[in-house]
Amino acid sequence: MSDFNQSQTNITVGIQYQELMGIVMFSIVTSLPCCVFLFINGTMLFTLRSKSVFRETSRYILLYNLLFADTVQMALSQLMYVLAAFRLRLTYPVCGVLVMFTNLTHKISPLTLVVMSLERYVAVCFPLRHATIITIRNTGVAICVIWAFSSLNVLSLVLLMLNYHIEDLVNLQMADFCGKDSMMLDQISALYEKAYTYFLFVSATLTVICSYIGVMIAARSASTDKTSARKARNTLLLHMVQLGLSLSSTIHNPLLFFMSNKLERVIFVRIQIVIYFCIIILPRCLSALIYGLRDQTIRPVLLYHLCC
Repeated sequence: MSDFNQSQTNITVGIQYQELMGIVMFSIVTSLPCCVFLFINGTMLFTLRSKSVFRETSRYILLYNLLFADTVQMALSQLMYVLAAFRLRLTYPVCGVLVMFTNLTHKISPLTLVVMSLERYVAVCFPLRHATIITIRNTGVAICVIWAFSSLNVLSLVLLMLNYHIEDLVNLQMADFCGKDSMMLDQISALYEKAYTYFLFVSATLTVICSYIGVMIAARSASTDKTSARKARNTLLLHMVQLGLSLSSTIHNPLLFFMSNKLERVIFVRIQIVIYFCIIILPRCLSALIYGLRDQTIRPVLLYHLCC
């Protein structure tokens, strides 16, 4: 009997060890690329503050704001992923802070892309008025409006969530892992978040598309610089791709929920890692890679800092 109990104990310990090693391996698989991407984004942010031409040009200031939001979101997303991988449950207030900052930076990106698209539209369609309209001061005001608007949305969401048993939230331990869906304690806050997200991305997409159409029309004019119009058109196409990648992150949790009911656990866990990397992590670094290698002014400075 004692030999049977010892055998059962050894099997249990072996299974627990395999699960622990699996968690460690999965965390390493996602954390190493994330650290590399954070280094690239951090270097890009430093590059954009290293020279006066970057600090005094509106499109580079807007790019800095976009990269800053993406970098913060990537770091917070990876932190919550590691916490979930090691099955660490937080209290609702602590998780709420992480989720709200992640939600804030996620909404900053599409709004910044809208302003960047409008800046390219003005540069091509109103070249003589570009220096008057797109000034450092106006760019700073636009960034402040972006952060204020996104913060107002987060504050509204917090107030909606606090209506759900507010007296219990201070010491309430979460029954599930920290995530946005776990913080939506009632249907009203979940519906509000979905409605705002859809409205934001639809409005941003329409703005970028209208800017693209305006640039295409202006490109046919004889007085328009063809090279400038072509670059602006390619930039706006890039913005649409970035919007699509940002929007894809909203289907991450519903997609996992659907797949969890269809696949075996081992296969599901492996696919989950791939989806998390492709939808959450990779898009946050594409801006730094694309702009850093595409822009002739940024590229030599960025490569210099990366190689040092």
